[in-house]
Amino acid sequence: MAGLKLSLFPNSSTKPFLISTSHRFPKIFAFSSNDIKLGSNIEVDGSPCKVIEFLHVKPGKGAAFVRTTLRNYVTGNSVEKTFRAGSKIEEANIYKETKQFTYKDAAQYVFMDLTSYEEYRLNEKDVGDKAKFLKEGMDCTLLFWNGKVIDFELPITVKLTVVDVDPGVRGDTAQGGSKPATLDTGAVVSVPLFINRGEEILVDTRNGQYMSRA
Repeated sequence: MAGLKLSLFPNSSTKPFLISTSHRFPKIFAFSSNDIKLGSNIEVDGSPCKVIEFLHVKPGKGAAFVRTTLRNYVTGNSVEKTFRAGSKIEEANIYKETKQFTYKDAAQYVFMDLTSYEEYRLNEKDVGDKAKFLKEGMDCTLLFWNGKVIDFELPITVKLTVVDVDPGVRGDTAQGGSKPATLDTGAVVSVPLFINRGEEILVDTRNGQYMSRA
């Protein structure tokens, strides 16, 4: 096969080209259960699952094993699964693409590809608590499996506006305590006492904590 050349236009002087689909169809491989970590995407009984908890167990007698809690992307249910230490696990064929959240249509959240203008929809159940940090125009990461959207990821840091909070008092400092603040997405977070209505702040979407003024 050495030296073999392939052309899409064997009878033409047009140069051959290659359309890359590697980002949409990542290579699937097996890895050891010893390498399981939080956030690992694995396939169990034909369904894509995310590892949300894991524990390596080495009993006094018998073989070591890994106890996991998995969230099924398709059903949204959480299940417990145990793997023998060192056993092979198949990675789920999941790929990610950035799309913009554009609007909410009844019980569906609509994301758009800004190049093709193709729309992708997720139900309220799929979005869950992440909705409290979601704003129109926000770039998010959509997860695809078998050509379907199964989940999405928020940016780690988002800029939101305080719409309701007790007024700050002169002399308040970051070390002086905290107070609840309602943001323009409806989320309620604890903020330093010096934060006032109308201010923009940065929030960590992983834990819902105030980070700083924007």
